[in-house]
Amino acid sequence: MVALFSASIAPAFTLMAFFYLKDRFTEPLSLMGKTFLFGALLVFPIMFIQYAFSAENLNENIFIQSFFISGLLEEFFKWFVFMYIIFHHTDFDAHYDGIVYAVSISLGFATIENILYLFTNGIEYAFSRALFPVSSHALFGVMMGYHFGKAKMGTTHKNRHIILALFVPFLLHGTYNYMLNIIASDWLILLIPFMIGLWFMALRRMKTANQYVIHKKKMQA
Repeated sequence: MVALFSASIAPAFTLMAFFYLKDRFTEPLSLMGKTFLFGALLVFPIMFIQYAFSAENLNENIFIQSFFISGLLEEFFKWFVFMYIIFHHTDFDAHYDGIVYAVSISLGFATIENILYLFTNGIEYAFSRALFPVSSHALFGVMMGYHFGKAKMGTTHKNRHIILALFVPFLLHGTYNYMLNIIASDWLILLIPFMIGLWFMALRRMKTANQYVIHKKKMQA
């Protein structure tokens, strides 16, 4: 039981430490804990809504199930939590902060989802779950947080970036799910290159967000 629980939460906390420590100006742990908790609590209303769609046989179409019942629903709730808790918070005062808080929300969600999955299906899935579903949630969070950071810190196109903060992770999440569903037997053929590309994009956005902070500090000096 302890090993199963540890395997369930370890990937999320490892990833959270990685993204948190990349921040040049660390965020308050109390707010990090709050966003993580809200992300975790999202699992239950989302599961209920998805169950309702399933009961009405609305998830039989692979495209609708992948992009809307899963991708859009999950990313919208994360986006909403960010807008409600973080966007106007005084501690959200740097571009990279958006990435840290969005990843925290996403990994809170991924942690509970991972616990439920591994307790149902067994610890033998822990490694693949860490590499793909948990990591992908974190990377979708990077994309969301990057655009929230642009919206908060930038001087132009604020509404555009708020929309992109939802649209980009929704599109990536839906594509991820669609690849899993459409080629269930050979999903690694497409998913490995997809994840490599996703990591590449996320790391570039993290670097850009941190450079924006450095440039801003130099301008203020």
